[in-house]
Amino acid sequence: MPVITRHYLTIKGRRVHYRRAGKGPPLLMIHQSPRSSAEYEPLMRQWGEHFTCIAPDTPGFGQSDPLADPAPEIDAYADAILEFAEAVGIKKIAGYGFHSGGIILVTALKRQMDRFATIAIGGYAIWNDEERVSIGPPYIPPNPPKAYGEHLVWLWNRILEQSWYFPWFDPKDATRMAGAHDDPAKVHAVILEMLDSQDFYRLGYGAVLRGPRDIPAPDAVTPPVLITAYTGDPLKTHLERLGAMPDGWTAFGVETPEDHHAASLAHFKTHAPDAPVEFAQDSHQGFFPVKTQNFEGNIHWQGNPASKKMVIHAPGREADLMAGDALRIDLPGHGLSGAWPGEAPTDWAVWQAVIDAVAAHFGISDVSHEPLPKGDPERLYPDLTPDRFGNYLTIAWAKARASHIYAPWYAASKDNAIPIDKTALEAEQLVKEHRALIRGTAAKAYHYARLSMEKM
Repeated sequence: MPVITRHYLTIKGRRVHYRRAGKGPPLLMIHQSPRSSAEYEPLMRQWGEHFTCIAPDTPGFGQSDPLADPAPEIDAYADAILEFAEAVGIKKIAGYGFHSGGIILVTALKRQMDRFATIAIGGYAIWNDEERVSIGPPYIPPNPPKAYGEHLVWLWNRILEQSWYFPWFDPKDATRMAGAHDDPAKVHAVILEMLDSQDFYRLGYGAVLRGPRDIPAPDAVTPPVLITAYTGDPLKTHLERLGAMPDGWTAFGVETPEDHHAASLAHFKTHAPDAPVEFAQDSHQGFFPVKTQNFEGNIHWQGNPASKKMVIHAPGREADLMAGDALRIDLPGHGLSGAWPGEAPTDWAVWQAVIDAVAAHFGISDVSHEPLPKGDPERLYPDLTPDRFGNYLTIAWAKARASHIYAPWYAASKDNAIPIDKTALEAEQLVKEHRALIRGTAAKAYHYARLSMEKM
């Protein structure tokens, strides 16, 4: 099965994160809003048997920086994808997109048709006048972070109920979705991406919702395009709204997501160009594949390897919370690095093996550690497993906030009071710490491992 690697590429001063997997001709994959390229990992493992799958996070989503324009429109997102394809080394684009990802690709095709060999997309929204009014600003309301985490209650329920009815803010029998669920893991996957995007999701999603839906005229000469939608997709009924299409454009409904993927793959096997690609990536940040006896996965790093110094974060924290010139990494089960297989270890030697592998790769011998937080590990790290009601989100927020008032955070008394820095209690400042806690699934185990190391 193809291995997925992750990379950064800076384009005109803006960081773009992308995933890559497989071998063969390049296939550019554009995710839907408000997701990231992570949603394509299962598909990349399948299609990577036939193509080199390249999936960027679009501007402002996942780990990609937003556009500089404070009010970008759909053309700007299409141009960003075209710039990425050129920078990463794709000469002729075969592109796949689902929902808004497909809209971005069609927009890019209309702007620079000569850059494309073909595209295949899942669903293509064509709003009528009533839908254009209702599925606009109401669909993407602002939800800025609030001091006590109130924004997280709204976020959980909004993501949960978007699988119950479409649009998500209009609960009634007529809008019920066939694929409704209340699976905490599925909701959590989207929550993580919303925590990454923050309010920038409104820019990218809004540009797609406002963007024109016209396709090339029937007499236009274009690369071949396939549009399919499966039963249960609210955009399946939109296929009949496409009207007359150019030669080489095909649209039809299918029964299942698997049918949609199969039709798309068959389309690419017929029309994708067999063109070589020389990949580009940044040299000052990225992901390093590590394989030890107990861990195999990507380790996220940032900073300056030439400093010959490496700093390791404390439990429940991550590289993004540290500053300075030294190399900084996310340990397994933290930040953007891969997770431990099974239960995280408390044996320090196992963690040390990962640190040693990274240090050896970058030629670093000077390794230091952030200090451990004060307190009992059993109380320092509450259970943050996603639950049906999203309580773990507000628990993590309360912990992040209390950590700036008491040490240990769970002991509110005058004896444990610490000097208060009001800037640290501002909601915008707590966002990154909260996200690190949610990602830090191995925090408690790492704390115990550190304790054993410090006793040596």
